[in-house]
Amino acid sequence: MADVAVQAGVSRALVSIVFRNQPGASDDTRERVLRIADEIGYHPDSAARLLARGRSRTLGVMLTVHQPFEADLVEGIYPEAERLGYEVLLSANAPGRDEAKAVEALLSHRCGALILLGPGAEAAALDDLGRRTVTVSVGRRVSGVHVDSVHTAESKGVRQAMDHLVELGHRRIVHVDGGRQSGSAERRRAYRAAMRRHGLGDEIRVIPGAHDEDAGIGAGRALLAERDRGSSLPTAILAGNDRCAMGLLMTFTRAGVEVPDQVSVVGYDDSHLSHVMPVGLTTVRQDAPLMAEYAVRFAVERLEDAALKPREAVLDPKLVVRGTSGPPRKE
Repeated sequence: MADVAVQAGVSRALVSIVFRNQPGASDDTRERVLRIADEIGYHPDSAARLLARGRSRTLGVMLTVHQPFEADLVEGIYPEAERLGYEVLLSANAPGRDEAKAVEALLSHRCGALILLGPGAEAAALDDLGRRTVTVSVGRRVSGVHVDSVHTAESKGVRQAMDHLVELGHRRIVHVDGGRQSGSAERRRAYRAAMRRHGLGDEIRVIPGAHDEDAGIGAGRALLAERDRGSSLPTAILAGNDRCAMGLLMTFTRAGVEVPDQVSVVGYDDSHLSHVMPVGLTTVRQDAPLMAEYAVRFAVERLEDAALKPREAVLDPKLVVRGTSGPPRKE
């Protein structure tokens, strides 16, 4: 900054004003400072600036790779964080790099607060983390722990999907669940409750799965194998999330099973991939931008007032009907 100031013929304080985009410098001065900085290859060191203030204005975000909905959340986190004057640092949970390591990496970079997308840690571990630093859980309901949480009303979303399928005339509705992943237990319970509410308790069937395409592919192959042995395919499947639904669609398409004529498939999330397929996916929309906004706001508000009690934002889902659901074929 001192070098830029000398070459531009202004004070270092004025250079700082320009790079912070604060009022106090004329348009000509701004243009000259930025041009000279570009010529000498200067870029502000955000990390050094934050440390110099004695407090990090960085929000650490933990996400899982290959989860489109979490990418949608990150897309919403950035503008809200920037609006409030915060930087964002990402750390991924991936094969060979577990959630604990992803979180510790954020802590080692002195992030002021953590936003965890779909955390899978035990409640006790989340409570410890929340007492160690400001923490927000997104996509998973956590009660009785010292963290804020933002999630969708899972049972309401599943109920909308099940009501839609039943109204179309489906009775043999299978659920491929998400195993131990975020939101799965609530969706599984809601599926069972909806089946009983519609008088379909005897038709309840949950196939263990996960929130990825492999789970959908595996469930689809298992159902096709049962068909080959003489059993009938279910007329509808509620998948644990959109990725699982896509795995089902891939498997059925390759086997010549027509969707939705022979089997209707419904996902959950309404991630950006759900409406770019050749046949749009019927799914339950979670409002990613609004969830991101709440998460950032909760984190910043707790940074400003550590005495706040843990808060919970529960957002309404919305069923989005596209091309993968329809009435069952008449036999």
